Amino acid sequence: MTIINAGVTDTATVPVATPAPVPDVVPEDLRTRVERAKHAFSTRDVGAFLRRAEEIDLITEGHTPQAGEVVLARVTSVGHHKRLESPVSRRQVLFPGDEIVVAYGSRYAADQFLSTVPDDLGPAHLAAAGGLASRVIEQHARVGEATAIEPIGVLRDAHGPVTLARAAAHHVVPDVAARADRPAHHVPVIAVLGTSMNSGKSTVLAELAHGLAAAGLRVAAGKTTGTGAGNDYNLFLDAGAHRVLDFTDFGYPSTFQVDYDEVRDLFLSMADELAGGGEQPDVVLLEIADGVYQGETSRLLAEQEFGAVVDAVAFAAGDALGAVGGVGALRDLGRTPAFVSGVVTSSPLATAEARRALEVPVVETFDLGTADVAGQLVADLIAERTADAA
Repeated sequence: MTIINAGVTDTATVPVATPAPVPDVVPEDLRTRVERAKHAFSTRDVGAFLRRAEEIDLITEGHTPQAGEVVLARVTSVGHHKRLESPVSRRQVLFPGDEIVVAYGSRYAADQFLSTVPDDLGPAHLAAAGGLASRVIEQHARVGEATAIEPIGVLRDAHGPVTLARAAAHHVVPDVAARADRPAHHVPVIAVLGTSMNSGKSTVLAELAHGLAAAGLRVAAGKTTGTGAGNDYNLFLDAGAHRVLDFTDFGYPSTFQVDYDEVRDLFLSMADELAGGGEQPDVVLLEIADGVYQGETSRLLAEQEFGAVVDAVAFAAGDALGAVGGVGALRDLGRTPAFVSGVVTSSPLATAEARRALEVPVVETFDLGTADVAGQLVADLIAERTADAA
C-alpha cells in the first residue's frame, strides 16, 4: 500500500536572496484538491465527512478496491456519460482532465452497462452518472463507449479507506427480520415493481405519491435497490412525499453484487426507517429497481418477510405482453399485484389489450396522480392496518 500525502511541498532548496520562481501549477493541499474536484450524487455526504476526518491521504497502489470505497479519479476520455450528477442533482459537464470524487460499485442495467468493481487501481469507467466507478464488461448495442477514468487514489483517513457507509446517515440493521414488532408492520407499504428498466416504475411511484398527498395523506417514499442517482429521489420529493430515502443514504453506491442477506436487510431497514420516526406516514411507497427476473429482486420477492412488510404490489409494464407475463410471474410467487400501470398505459391500444388479458385492474399512470384514484387504491389497506392496530 502506498500512501501519498499531497499536502507536503518542497521549497527548502530555494536560495533566500533569489526570488522564488512562480510555478506553473501551485501545489495543492489534498483537502483542497478533493474539495475542488467534482463530487457526485452518490458521494454527496463525503465532503462533510472529510471535513471532520483526520490524516487524509490517498491509497495509490497495492490495494484491491471494494464496493463503496471513495476514489479521486481523473476523466481521461468522455464517452456515454458526458455529465456527472452533482450532490444536488445538477448535471455537471465533464471534460477530459476533470478530477471527480466517485465510489466503486457494480452495475446491472440491461439498457446500458454490466460492470463490476475492478480488482486493482487501474483504468476504469464511469458506469453511471450518479458517480459509479466500475469496469464495464458488457454494454447495450445502442450505447456508446463508457466514459473512461483513471483512479488517482482511494481516499483514506486515520481509520482506513473512506467509504459511503462510513459517511452515511443511516445504517442497515443486520438480521432485522428476526425482530418481531417493527415500524413497517404498522404502516401500509406498497412496493412498485416492473418488467424491466424503463418500464415506468419511478413515474408510477411518483404519480401515486402525488395522488395520495393530494388526498391528504402523509407519504414516505424510498428506492431500495438499483444504482445511485438523484433523479428518482428528487422526483419523489417533488411529487409530494414528505420524506424520501434511497440506498445511497445507507452507504451503497449500487446494490448489484451486494450479498443477498444484506440486500434483504437493507430493504427492511429502509421500510422501518420510513415507517417510523417522529412523523409517522400514512403510507410508505418503495420502488424495487430493474425487472422481476433480476437476481436480487426475484430472491427478495420470495422472502417470507417481504410479505410480512409489503401490503400490496403495483406493477409497471412496458407493453401488454410484459404485463401479462409479469403478473403471471408475480402470481407464481404469491405476490399478485393490486394493479398494473406504467409505460403500457401510454398506448390506448396496449392498455385495452392488457385489460382484456388480465383480471387485475390496469390503471393509467397519470390517473394515479389524482386524489380519487390513488386514495381509493389504498383505502382498504389503511383500513386493514387501522383495524389491526385496534
